[in-house]
Amino acid sequence: MGADASGWEFTDDRGAALRLPRRPRRVVAYVRAGAALLDLGVVPVAVYGSGHDGDGLDPVKAGELGATGVPYLGPGRLLDGDPSGALGAVRADLVVDVTYDGKSGYALDEAVAEGLGVPMVALSVGGEVTLARILERFGGLGAGLLGAASAPEAPGSVAEAEMALASAAASGRRPVVLALSGAGPEQVHLARPQAWPELARMVELGVRIVEPGPGAGASWLTADWERAAELRPDVVLVDSRANAVWPEGSEAYPEVWRAVVGGSRVVPWNPETPPSAVAFGRFFREVAAALG
Repeated sequence: MGADASGWEFTDDRGAALRLPRRPRRVVAYVRAGAALLDLGVVPVAVYGSGHDGDGLDPVKAGELGATGVPYLGPGRLLDGDPSGALGAVRADLVVDVTYDGKSGYALDEAVAEGLGVPMVALSVGGEVTLARILERFGGLGAGLLGAASAPEAPGSVAEAEMALASAAASGRRPVVLALSGAGPEQVHLARPQAWPELARMVELGVRIVEPGPGAGASWLTADWERAAELRPDVVLVDSRANAVWPEGSEAYPEVWRAVVGGSRVVPWNPETPPSAVAFGRFFREVAAALG
């Protein structure tokens, strides 16, 4: 990766080597990637969502994008290769997506970008990649897009937040932590900690994140709320994205929710936290405060 007199180069996490005659200046990104790039000092010209997103930008996934006024183009799967369409109109010279399988972009069909003559890079964010590696790769891409030798130093480093988290986890009785995503009054998705890089890192730091148990699903165990209550969490990390289902007005919902949280502390959790030191440092400090 780099930029010099011969152009700009970057090899993404699919192994695709990109060589351009000049450094990209007009970057369009999946909202999660775009929020991370913004934290690193790269302002996208626009962002797009995933199949879970609607016509509006999910403020939980957006980080500082909304406040900065970066345009949202809608779900990536609804974008097309029409030069006069939403994606074509922003005249991008690079698309940045994420990948969970190391083979293809997650939120936008690469053929759409190719149809517009725009190259794509995709960085891994799946559970097989460590959080440190994810942050390193996004930092490297951000530095390359800025024309810098290295990523800018983030205020309040992840290392400092990790130290606070490890200290809180080690003090006194180790609280039981459960991460979940609401699916309605009858079902809840319970996170498997090793499937999520940030949760796996928290376990390494001594946080006692409970494994929900055997069953189908590599990232989540879908169960009833009674199963969640049986795990007796002290701290609950709750999926705060717009696509997580919280059926307000349901008579059954408050009862099952109280059965899970009881006297627990609740911390909002974004399973698509922008892969930047700023965003993960903030989340780790919030969890440390809840543990303490």
